[in-house]
Amino acid sequence: MPPRRSYDQYCAAARALDAVGDRWTLLVVRELLVGPRRYTDLHADLPGVSTDVLASRLKDLEQRGLSTRRRLPPPSAAYVYELTPRGRALLPVLEALAAWGAPGLAERAPTDAVRAHWFALPLLRHLAAAGAQGVAEVRLPEGSFHVCLAPDAESYGDGPAPDGADAGITLDADTCVAVSRGDLTLGQGVREGRVEVTGESVLAKALRAT
Repeated sequence: MPPRRSYDQYCAAARALDAVGDRWTLLVVRELLVGPRRYTDLHADLPGVSTDVLASRLKDLEQRGLSTRRRLPPPSAAYVYELTPRGRALLPVLEALAAWGAPGLAERAPTDAVRAHWFALPLLRHLAAAGAQGVAEVRLPEGSFHVCLAPDAESYGDGPAPDGADAGITLDADTCVAVSRGDLTLGQGVREGRVEVTGESVLAKALRAT
């Protein structure tokens, strides 16, 4: 791998790019925002990345204090990677990038890979706009993910909510993209029969009312 270089500029944006501006780095962060991940899980959910590049990016993140590696307790012998608080602070950065990039989801190429939890980033701000706290489980044909909505503490994870959800949201990928782009609200999707929101919690009612 070529040596890492700095922009050598006394600028906050340049410093940030020194840390996370390499190709694949922010996508590795996207995967680690889900929670602790094994190397094999990361490689599976980053189609196209080589093992050498992934190992290099994980090493860089650890050296920069953005992630850590720890061994799972017995009987497992696996290591997992997870973000530090400094690394998790990149969530708003990824959200902003996802919001900016959402118009690019208008067309899906036949070669495009997709994972359900990739929709979490562009969806978070729309779900948070409902103004209610709680856990929502989002179900798509491609899989499911869950989001935790709390003031200044949004997060997301792959798969069903481990401790149960306050609301369930069922929709297809095209509808999810429409919501992510701001072309459709969840409430409109419910009324048009494109979205199903289940539950009687404050969060579920707020999502249906958006």
